Amino acid sequence: MNQIRAIQALNKREVEQGVSPEASWHTDYRDTAYVNFGGLPYELSEGDVITIFSQYGEPVFIKLVRDQETGKSKGFGWLKYEDQRSTDLAVDNLGGATISGRMIRVDHARYKSRDDDDPEEGKCGWEDMLRLEQQDKRGTDSDVGDDTEEEEIKNRPLLPEERDLENLILNHDDDDPIKAARCPPFS
Repeated sequence: MNQIRAIQALNKREVEQGVSPEASWHTDYRDTAYVNFGGLPYELSEGDVITIFSQYGEPVFIKLVRDQETGKSKGFGWLKYEDQRSTDLAVDNLGGATISGRMIRVDHARYKSRDDDDPEEGKCGWEDMLRLEQQDKRGTDSDVGDDTEEEEIKNRPLLPEERDLENLILNHDDDDPIKAARCPPFS
Protein backbone atom coordinates (compact mmCIF):
# COMPACT_ATOMS: atom_id res chain seq x y z
CA MET A 1 0.00 0.00 0.00
CA ASN A 2 2.86 2.38 0.81
CA GLN A 3 4.49 1.66 -2.54
CA ILE A 4 1.24 2.44 -4.36
CA ARG A 5 0.86 5.73 -2.48
CA ALA A 6 4.49 6.66 -3.15
CA ILE A 7 4.11 6.12 -6.90
CA GLN A 8 0.85 8.07 -6.98
CA ALA A 9 2.43 10.95 -5.03
CA LEU A 10 5.43 10.98 -7.37
CA ASN A 11 3.18 11.08 -10.42
CA LYS A 12 1.03 13.84 -8.89
CA ARG A 13 4.13 15.92 -8.11
CA GLU A 14 5.40 15.51 -11.70
CA VAL A 15 2.06 16.66 -13.12
CA GLU A 16 1.87 19.67 -10.78
CA GLN A 17 5.43 20.73 -11.61
CA GLY A 18 5.00 20.11 -15.34
CA VAL A 19 7.91 17.67 -15.56
CA SER A 20 8.65 16.65 -19.16
CA PRO A 21 8.51 12.95 -20.12
CA GLU A 22 12.30 12.96 -20.61
CA ALA A 23 12.81 14.05 -16.99
CA SER A 24 10.20 11.72 -15.49
CA TRP A 25 11.11 9.04 -12.97
CA HIS A 26 9.95 6.51 -15.59
CA THR A 27 13.11 7.19 -17.65
CA ASP A 28 15.13 5.15 -15.15
CA TYR A 29 13.33 2.11 -16.59
CA ARG A 30 13.66 2.82 -20.33
CA ASP A 31 15.88 -0.27 -20.63
CA THR A 32 13.15 -2.72 -19.58
CA ALA A 33 9.63 -3.49 -20.80
CA TYR A 34 8.73 -5.54 -17.70
CA VAL A 35 6.29 -4.68 -14.93
CA ASN A 36 5.87 -6.43 -11.61
CA PHE A 37 2.32 -6.84 -10.35
CA GLY A 38 0.91 -8.01 -7.05
CA GLY A 39 -2.23 -8.16 -4.97
CA LEU A 40 -4.26 -9.86 -7.69
CA PRO A 41 -7.18 -12.09 -6.76
CA TYR A 42 -5.95 -15.68 -6.60
CA GLU A 43 -8.60 -17.02 -8.97
CA LEU A 44 -7.30 -15.01 -11.96
CA SER A 45 -5.55 -17.01 -14.69
CA GLU A 46 -2.78 -15.85 -17.04
CA GLY A 47 -5.43 -15.06 -19.64
CA ASP A 48 -7.29 -12.83 -17.19
CA VAL A 49 -4.11 -10.96 -16.29
CA ILE A 50 -3.25 -10.46 -19.96
CA THR A 51 -6.75 -9.15 -20.61
CA ILE A 52 -6.37 -6.59 -17.82
CA PHE A 53 -2.89 -5.45 -18.81
CA SER A 54 -3.55 -5.43 -22.58
CA GLN A 55 -5.49 -2.17 -22.11
CA TYR A 56 -2.12 -0.39 -22.18
CA GLY A 57 -0.15 -2.38 -24.76
CA GLU A 58 0.62 -5.77 -26.25
CA PRO A 59 1.88 -8.27 -23.64
CA VAL A 60 4.48 -10.71 -24.96
CA PHE A 61 5.47 -12.54 -21.76
CA ILE A 62 3.81 -13.35 -18.45
CA LYS A 63 5.02 -15.11 -15.35
CA LEU A 64 2.20 -15.61 -12.85
CA VAL A 65 3.76 -17.18 -9.76
CA ARG A 66 1.99 -20.35 -8.66
CA ASP A 67 2.25 -22.60 -5.62
CA GLN A 68 4.47 -25.57 -6.55
CA GLU A 69 2.30 -28.12 -4.78
CA THR A 70 -1.22 -26.94 -5.60
CA GLY A 71 -0.57 -24.99 -8.81
CA LYS A 72 -2.78 -22.15 -7.57
CA SER A 73 -1.87 -18.53 -8.27
CA LYS A 74 -0.11 -16.55 -5.55
CA GLY A 75 -1.46 -13.28 -6.95
CA PHE A 76 1.80 -11.76 -8.19
CA GLY A 77 4.18 -12.00 -11.11
CA TRP A 78 5.82 -10.23 -14.04
CA LEU A 79 4.60 -9.14 -17.45
CA LYS A 80 6.56 -7.87 -20.44
CA TYR A 81 5.13 -5.51 -23.03
CA GLU A 82 6.11 -5.39 -26.69
CA ASP A 83 6.68 -1.62 -26.38
CA GLN A 84 8.42 -0.19 -23.31
CA ARG A 85 6.18 2.89 -23.26
CA SER A 86 3.27 0.64 -22.33
CA THR A 87 4.93 0.00 -18.97
CA ASP A 88 4.59 3.69 -18.06
CA LEU A 89 0.88 3.59 -18.84
CA ALA A 90 0.32 0.38 -16.88
CA VAL A 91 2.25 1.61 -13.83
CA ASP A 92 0.44 4.96 -13.78
CA ASN A 93 -3.06 3.63 -14.48
CA LEU A 94 -3.22 0.15 -12.94
CA GLY A 95 -1.22 0.81 -9.77
CA GLY A 96 -3.81 1.22 -7.03
CA ALA A 97 -6.71 -0.04 -9.16
CA THR A 98 -9.20 -2.36 -7.49
CA ILE A 99 -9.95 -5.74 -9.05
CA SER A 100 -12.50 -8.02 -7.37
CA GLY A 101 -12.20 -6.01 -4.17
CA ARG A 102 -8.40 -6.13 -4.05
CA MET A 103 -6.08 -3.19 -4.66
CA ILE A 104 -3.34 -4.19 -7.07
CA ARG A 105 0.26 -3.01 -7.15
CA VAL A 106 2.04 -2.41 -10.47
CA ASP A 107 5.61 -1.13 -10.80
CA HIS A 108 8.48 -1.19 -13.26
CA ALA A 109 10.75 -4.24 -12.97
CA ARG A 110 13.93 -5.73 -14.31
CA TYR A 111 13.05 -9.40 -14.69
CA LYS A 112 15.68 -12.10 -15.10
CA SER A 113 14.51 -15.64 -15.70
CA ARG A 114 16.02 -18.42 -13.64
CA ASP A 115 18.32 -20.94 -15.29
CA ASP A 116 15.79 -23.76 -14.83
CA ASP A 117 12.89 -21.78 -16.40
CA ASP A 118 11.46 -23.00 -19.70
CA PRO A 119 11.92 -20.18 -22.27
CA GLU A 120 8.59 -21.09 -23.92
CA GLU A 121 6.67 -20.99 -20.64
CA GLY A 122 5.73 -17.33 -20.42
CA LYS A 123 5.03 -16.45 -24.05
CA CYS A 124 1.74 -14.69 -24.71
CA GLY A 125 0.81 -15.77 -28.23
CA TRP A 126 -2.70 -16.98 -29.13
CA GLU A 127 -1.63 -20.64 -29.27
CA ASP A 128 0.18 -20.29 -25.96
CA MET A 129 -2.93 -18.88 -24.29
CA LEU A 130 -5.10 -21.71 -25.63
CA ARG A 131 -2.58 -24.23 -24.27
CA LEU A 132 -2.56 -22.53 -20.85
CA GLU A 133 -6.35 -22.42 -20.69
CA GLN A 134 -6.52 -26.15 -21.50
CA GLN A 135 -3.95 -26.87 -18.80
CA ASP A 136 -5.94 -24.80 -16.28
CA LYS A 137 -9.10 -26.76 -17.09
CA ARG A 138 -7.31 -30.10 -16.79
CA GLY A 139 -5.20 -29.05 -13.80
CA THR A 140 -2.07 -30.56 -15.34
CA ASP A 141 0.99 -29.52 -17.30
CA SER A 142 1.13 -32.59 -19.55
CA ASP A 143 0.37 -32.45 -23.25
CA VAL A 144 -1.09 -35.96 -23.29
CA GLY A 145 -4.29 -36.15 -25.30
CA ASP A 146 -3.93 -32.78 -27.02
CA ASP A 147 -4.20 -34.31 -30.50
CA THR A 148 -7.56 -35.94 -29.82
CA GLU A 149 -8.94 -32.78 -28.22
CA GLU A 150 -7.81 -30.69 -31.19
CA GLU A 151 -9.45 -33.16 -33.58
CA GLU A 152 -12.69 -33.02 -31.57
CA ILE A 153 -12.67 -29.23 -31.73
CA LYS A 154 -12.09 -29.26 -35.51
CA ASN A 155 -14.83 -31.87 -36.10
CA ARG A 156 -17.54 -30.24 -33.97
CA PRO A 157 -20.27 -28.21 -35.67
CA LEU A 158 -19.58 -24.47 -35.85
CA LEU A 159 -21.43 -22.05 -33.63
CA PRO A 160 -23.50 -19.35 -35.38
CA GLU A 161 -20.92 -16.72 -34.36
CA GLU A 162 -18.12 -18.82 -35.85
CA ARG A 163 -20.05 -19.22 -39.12
CA ASP A 164 -20.58 -15.44 -39.25
CA LEU A 165 -16.88 -14.88 -38.63
CA GLU A 166 -15.93 -17.30 -41.42
CA ASN A 167 -18.30 -15.51 -43.81
CA LEU A 168 -16.73 -12.17 -42.93
CA ILE A 169 -13.26 -13.59 -43.49
CA LEU A 170 -14.23 -15.19 -46.81
CA ASN A 171 -15.68 -11.88 -48.05
CA HIS A 172 -12.49 -10.08 -47.02
CA ASP A 173 -11.44 -7.21 -49.32
CA ASP A 174 -7.64 -6.73 -49.34
CA ASP A 175 -8.02 -3.19 -50.70
CA ASP A 176 -9.98 -2.11 -47.63
CA PRO A 177 -7.39 -0.99 -45.00
CA ILE A 178 -9.82 -1.60 -42.14
CA LYS A 179 -10.47 -5.19 -43.20
CA ALA A 180 -6.78 -5.78 -43.98
CA ALA A 181 -5.86 -4.99 -40.37
CA ARG A 182 -7.97 -7.86 -39.01
CA CYS A 183 -6.47 -11.10 -37.76
CA PRO A 184 -5.96 -14.14 -40.05
CA PRO A 185 -8.74 -16.76 -40.26
CA PHE A 186 -9.55 -18.82 -37.19
CA SER A 187 -8.66 -22.45 -37.84
